[in-house]
Amino acid sequence: MLQRKTILYFLKEVRYNFQHSVLAKGDFFMVNIAIVGATGVVGTKMIERLEESDLQVDHLYLLASARSAGKVLQFRGKEYVVEELTEDSFKRDIDYAIFSAGGGTSLKFAPIAEHDGVIVIDNSSAWRMDPEIDLVVPECNAPTLERKIIANPNCSTIQSVVPLRPLHDAFGLKRVAYTTYQAVSGSGQAGINDLRNGEKGEAPTNYPHPIYNNVLPHIDVFLENGYTKEEMKMIQETRKILGLSDDVAVTATCVRVPVYNSHSVEINVTFEKDTTPEEIRALLAKAPGVIVLDKPEENVYPTPLQATGHDEVYVGRIRRDISQPNSFHIWCVGDNIRKGAASNAIQIAEYIEAHNLRK
Repeated sequence: MLQRKTILYFLKEVRYNFQHSVLAKGDFFMVNIAIVGATGVVGTKMIERLEESDLQVDHLYLLASARSAGKVLQFRGKEYVVEELTEDSFKRDIDYAIFSAGGGTSLKFAPIAEHDGVIVIDNSSAWRMDPEIDLVVPECNAPTLERKIIANPNCSTIQSVVPLRPLHDAFGLKRVAYTTYQAVSGSGQAGINDLRNGEKGEAPTNYPHPIYNNVLPHIDVFLENGYTKEEMKMIQETRKILGLSDDVAVTATCVRVPVYNSHSVEINVTFEKDTTPEEIRALLAKAPGVIVLDKPEENVYPTPLQATGHDEVYVGRIRRDISQPNSFHIWCVGDNIRKGAASNAIQIAEYIEAHNLRK
């Protein structure tokens, strides 16, 4: 019991420090940052989010494929020419390389950057389940930097574990069942195009069926166990981030819906200890990165439109599950491109700088 209390106290201190000191202006040293995949949907959002950050960026390097090299992008009032990503791209003074260019690119170039002394924050799924690699959501856990590659979790996982972390600390998770309602921006520009073109009556080129005026219970490839790869990502990443033991049951069903941006997740959770919806609301209202919108009698609950453009995770529809003991429903909405990708990556760099972890 004493060991558990000590661990919980440490975790609460980590999150307190994140909430109250990570974003304090003037706490950061000058840094040089490279963004890999700078011209993509997530890459451009990373540039936008970095522009809002208090990180003091001395040099910014924008890297992409040969096809995108030569494009000019804006950052803090200056123009930057996109360079082609090569094996020599990191042989200069770069502190952080933030990758959003796909798993194949990350597998090839992240170790090269690491070898050149760069801290890599990777947005692909390539490194997430590697036992040597930290999988980090700064509101939930801290990077160890035992390796200089840090993995950014799946977007739906990120928004789910932000409220689950304090609930696990307080009540202990026994079972988690996810049902997701994921926006087309999670598929990048191809998914956005399928929805736009579908509104005009055109056939899909990205999804196997039309997404306009439709719902697809299919994200990523199907596996032998009947789950999709996306569903298994959520299951495995939740376990790793929260440090769940094997006796905690986790399952997921992931669904693509005709919404442009921001994912919604219905979390059905069973705790070891009983609690009440009122206690859950009060706890989450104090949790870093969470906003509680939960007055259903006034039609107040989170929606994708509310979450879009924000870093916070919005929760509501908190109610007791009447079918089984110690169980509750929690509706959770977050901007999958911003918090679910760009902001989480920038926040990791902010955390490292604020806590002077960079060697």
